[in-house]
Amino acid sequence: MAFRKVWCALALGFLLPFSCAHTDFFTSIGHMTDLINTEKDLVVSLKDYIKAEESKLEQIKKWAEKLDQLTATATKDPEGFLGHPVNAFKLMKRLNTEWGELESLVLKDMSDGFISNMTIQRQFFPNDEDQTGAAKALLRLQDTYNLDTDTLSRGNLPGVKHKSFLTAEDCFELGKIAYTEADYYHTELWMEQALKQLDEGEVSSADKVYILDYLSYAVYQQGDLAKATALTRRLLELDPEHQRANGNMKYFEYIMAKEKEANKSSTDSEEQEKETEVKKKDYLPERRKYEMLCRGEGLKMTPRRQKRLFCRYYDGNRNPRYILGPVKQEDEWDKPRIVRFLDIISDEEIETVKELAKPRLSRATVHDPETGKLTTAHYRVSKSAWLSGYESPVVSRINTRIQDLTGLDVSTAEELQVANYGVGGQYEPHFDFGRKDEPDAFKELGTGNRIATWLFYMSDVSAGGATVFPEVGASVWPRKGTAVFWYNLFPSGEGDYSTRHAACPVLVGNKWVSNKWLHERGQEFRRPCTLSELE
Repeated sequence: MAFRKVWCALALGFLLPFSCAHTDFFTSIGHMTDLINTEKDLVVSLKDYIKAEESKLEQIKKWAEKLDQLTATATKDPEGFLGHPVNAFKLMKRLNTEWGELESLVLKDMSDGFISNMTIQRQFFPNDEDQTGAAKALLRLQDTYNLDTDTLSRGNLPGVKHKSFLTAEDCFELGKIAYTEADYYHTELWMEQALKQLDEGEVSSADKVYILDYLSYAVYQQGDLAKATALTRRLLELDPEHQRANGNMKYFEYIMAKEKEANKSSTDSEEQEKETEVKKKDYLPERRKYEMLCRGEGLKMTPRRQKRLFCRYYDGNRNPRYILGPVKQEDEWDKPRIVRFLDIISDEEIETVKELAKPRLSRATVHDPETGKLTTAHYRVSKSAWLSGYESPVVSRINTRIQDLTGLDVSTAEELQVANYGVGGQYEPHFDFGRKDEPDAFKELGTGNRIATWLFYMSDVSAGGATVFPEVGASVWPRKGTAVFWYNLFPSGEGDYSTRHAACPVLVGNKWVSNKWLHERGQEFRRPCTLSELE
């Protein structure tokens, strides 16, 4: 790894095209692990620098102690001291030569090695986009899993191995990032948390005046004038000369006086607000459904529907490879039918796939419905790589396994896509198939629409990371070594809109998946069309 970094530096120096540019670290935990090694290298370099500085200071200290004793004796009787010719000679020598050497030692820069290493490593550091992306991920996790700021700040998350916490300064930074995004709701939450930790006595470089300045404005932007006024008043108690706070206070008091005079609130408007609130509670938008499912608050099946779900030994419809060694299969959902295959990919195969994919991981892309081209999307926080069957016997074997167990031809399928999710990694609700308003979605492939999806789970996830289907209320949880399968199209070729699904944010852990999208072409005799569009 160190060799690669030096070579990257040389490549940059000679303007050679080389893959050492910054690549969205926050979108893949797998790539972020490289940063741990980078930081470790820097710490080793820093400790070497400290040792060099300590050695230098030790030399200077010994010299100072020796001269301190000497000058203490000499100044008591200067003439008598210099009456000794050796002392006179040594004084001349010290002032003419040795003090010059000491000056050179003091001026010697021991940081050259560390600075040189730092310069090389810096090009691999995360940038502002990564820091903002990681901050947004924390806010996303907070919303999705209903975490209060104190829980998140104290690091009290389920399944954590290495507990960590946020300082007041960290909370302040999160609040500032939310503020730059005009996200005043989260600005208020995190500025309040920073203030709370400071009030509890935490020693920090964060300044209450700055926090209150951001906080009061964020509260004002959300319409709570009374709270904004109270916060501004507290700010002025700390800094009476604060120009913006003084101006805001006058403005807030003016607005409050006007509202009091107008007395705008009426019984009619209150009733209208209540009706609106009732409608809001009755209406359950997709985002709320999605977040509920991510928390495990999904639809509870009736006993009658539950009885339709079975587990079985499956031989791939008497496929010769599985007649004597059938695989374990269990039903996850009935409509759409989602089945899970257990112990379907080994740990050795998983490691091989991951090792093949890691060097190629890049920001995940999606099809742009307007252009039909692949593009990065903010709603998919992960990195992915594509693996062909011809480049590894393991990938080829996996492709054959998918064909045998689904009964579908994989020769027209897309390559195996391997994905690693980043901090709070997610993929918001989407369809795998192309809709009627996307006629060019897979035109360049020439293999028709995506008829089905096969998804391997290549890691367990400590918390979060479920695959959820908001339309029907299903949640499928990651289990290493298993795979889930479903059809995206009805036998008629029409899209099954109930297969709209999402990957929930990873709360704690590392999520690796790989998937195979199978297409229509080649399935004409394997899954014949029906005459009715409803089938």
